Amino acid sequence: MVLNWQKTGSKIKQRLTKTRHWLQNAVRRRPRTFALLGALFLLWLFCLPRPLFDQPVSFVVEDHQGDLLGARIAADGQWRFPQGPAVPDKYARCVVLFEDRRFWWHPGVDPGSLTRAVWQNISSGKVVSGGSTLSMQVIRMARGNRSRTIWEKAIEAFMATRLEMSYSKSDILGLYAANAPFGGNVVGLEAAAWRYFGKRPNQLSWAEAATLAVLPNSPALIHPGRNRDALLAKRNRLLDKLRAEKIIENFDCELAKEEPLPQQPHPLPQLAPHLLDRLSRQTNNRRFRFETTINRDLQQRVADILARRQGLYRGNDVHNLAAVVIDVPTGNVLAYVGNVVGAGEEHSESVDVIAAPRSTGSILKPYLYALALESGDILPKSLLKDVPTQLGAYKPENFHETYDGVVPSRRALIRSLNVPFVLLLQQYGLEKFHFNLRRLGLTTINKSPGHYGLSLILGGAEANLLDITNTYACMGRELGAFYDRNGRYAADDFRPPNFFNTPPAPSRANLKEAPLLSAGAIWFAFDAMQEVERPNSAGEWELFRTGRRIAWKTGTSFGFRDAWAAGVTSRYAVGVWVGNADGEGRPGLIGVEMAAPVLFEIFGQLPAGESWFDPPYDDMVQAPVCRQSGFRAGEYCEADTVWIPRSGLKSRVCAYHQLLHLDAAGQWQVSSDCESPTIMTHRPWFVLPPVEEFYFKNKNPAYQSPPPFRPDCAGSAVAQRQNPMQLIYPKQAARIYVPVDLDGKLGSTVFKIAHRTPDKEIFWHLDGNYLGSTKTFHEMALQPPVGQHVLTLVDQDGFRLEQAFEIIGKAGRSKLSNTH
Repeated sequence: MVLNWQKTGSKIKQRLTKTRHWLQNAVRRRPRTFALLGALFLLWLFCLPRPLFDQPVSFVVEDHQGDLLGARIAADGQWRFPQGPAVPDKYARCVVLFEDRRFWWHPGVDPGSLTRAVWQNISSGKVVSGGSTLSMQVIRMARGNRSRTIWEKAIEAFMATRLEMSYSKSDILGLYAANAPFGGNVVGLEAAAWRYFGKRPNQLSWAEAATLAVLPNSPALIHPGRNRDALLAKRNRLLDKLRAEKIIENFDCELAKEEPLPQQPHPLPQLAPHLLDRLSRQTNNRRFRFETTINRDLQQRVADILARRQGLYRGNDVHNLAAVVIDVPTGNVLAYVGNVVGAGEEHSESVDVIAAPRSTGSILKPYLYALALESGDILPKSLLKDVPTQLGAYKPENFHETYDGVVPSRRALIRSLNVPFVLLLQQYGLEKFHFNLRRLGLTTINKSPGHYGLSLILGGAEANLLDITNTYACMGRELGAFYDRNGRYAADDFRPPNFFNTPPAPSRANLKEAPLLSAGAIWFAFDAMQEVERPNSAGEWELFRTGRRIAWKTGTSFGFRDAWAAGVTSRYAVGVWVGNADGEGRPGLIGVEMAAPVLFEIFGQLPAGESWFDPPYDDMVQAPVCRQSGFRAGEYCEADTVWIPRSGLKSRVCAYHQLLHLDAAGQWQVSSDCESPTIMTHRPWFVLPPVEEFYFKNKNPAYQSPPPFRPDCAGSAVAQRQNPMQLIYPKQAARIYVPVDLDGKLGSTVFKIAHRTPDKEIFWHLDGNYLGSTKTFHEMALQPPVGQHVLTLVDQDGFRLEQAFEIIGKAGRSKLSNTH
């Protein structure tokens, strides 16, 4: 065996040597011939342009099923779509039978067709047939459709053979279909199918496919009134050929012939123009076909809802609306209506409001509530202050400028109270909240915390509708998947929304601790958001209920410029914005009045039946909580054992309940300085500071103020530490901006004080000068001059209160109140 292989190898070597010698001799004898052949081979090898087609193409956006949502005309004014993945079978059969019967077998050139074409042209005395194969026609289109000459035909044949070596037959057919002319400014099968028949190429009937197969041969025939009979005859002849080749049945052929030719071109769908603009910018114009996650039917229904609402709202000169719908589990964007089509350019119809940063109003309050639960600053129902507040030059106010004294944090969120959330932000930390908003996904919070200040929670910052809606979707995704993951978290639960119709990478849920918000904090936030209330015309509160469980929130920016609404279920997150794109405010442009109805109408278009979020008990604990204050129970509280987030174990113990020492009758507070401890009674008491008590009692008549100190005990050290007076305004070392009246003089400033026993008389002094006294209603309008001052208050029992302040003689007032 070894000898046989050696003999075989020796013979091969000898033959190779002889071949080499022959070639060397041939080159010596005919060097020019081989040089010419070599050059010709190199020319053939590199004859194809790269890229083969360099014409501009249209931007195209499709829904999750491949249906067209919209397109933008190419830079050269042509409707030329990017090449699709495959040529539909009906069109492929039609065009091969009509243009190039032996397409699947020839090497780019069909000698039989060329011979037949030459004979027909000679017989007719004019050019009646070109004999070009589909491959040659692709080359001709790639070369700019140059004039038809014998020399050009030879070049096309030469390059077509090279094309066949580089591309498969299916690819060549795809190149032809994508670049063939179809009349007017329509280029390519896909653009033609949508322009002439209003459908995808793979939905064409046999008659429609045959029409488009014959059209590139004479594209001018498509124009109404121009040789339409000739186009009809060519189409029907092709249908007869299909029948003769047994590609279609006789019945199908006759039925197809009855179909009319297309009339005027269909306008292309424009269901998502703002999304198309967004995606083309997002990809720096390097991608031209966008296969998105949009649901076409839902997109149309949402657009119709916004258009109908705009018809109602424009009577109040409100012209723009936007909405987005996100699938919570996947993060896929299901609907994206960036503005109302039909608002008109005079009302900035082309502006994509979804992407535009706008003042947030109150829409961020649930984020702060959840973050404060996570940090342990509050429990779901722990009390927050709700009293008139002046923080430097900034004076936040509630929507109706009324106050509760103290309010459970859950109720503050449900009622969207401003002052409690400003004070909660101050407690939580402005810098920390600013940092965590960025982590939640609010990309437009890009200035320093000091730039926004505490107004950050009431609309002092700008966010866009997509970020707002996606953040709620991310919260829902983390909460919804908590049980499925056996109490684990995934690092990518909070991620940008997905526009492209590609399956997302699987999440790795291997984190024991939440990266930002725990499931427990989110659940309690969503639970409160189900019971959002709204003000009626009288300023009272009504519960706004729906027939389906939705966690939702509204917001209204300062000046009534932006109305927001966002809602989330276990399956969907919806965001709505209403306003004017140019920033013009309008009376009545309130989130709960104008954006919330749109929100619920959109939810009404979404499939119902999804279950609500299960309580994440693995991230919750049962703990004793003070029944009145909502904080962790202290030793003097009446407590209930309730579920709280696990992070709530870090929260502080109730400081509102105190043990009061009373006389035997329980009428007066006493101390050991004036009463024997043996005859004292000791009683736990819910005690609010004087200002909080002043406002709390107005809405809670059952509240019992702590008994005053017995007159003989008022001077004791214990009594002096419990001053019954507290200033409502001004607080701390305030700088007061006083408006200048028309006469050039400073206006008045109203000073106000709360006393546990309103009937007590209070004596007022300014800078040591006696001003007068008040009883029951403790307020006084003063006109101090510009500069530093000290206000001194003394009640009839001798309790004393002093407060320094400064008057600044400039008109100005900073507040954000209409953020509901």
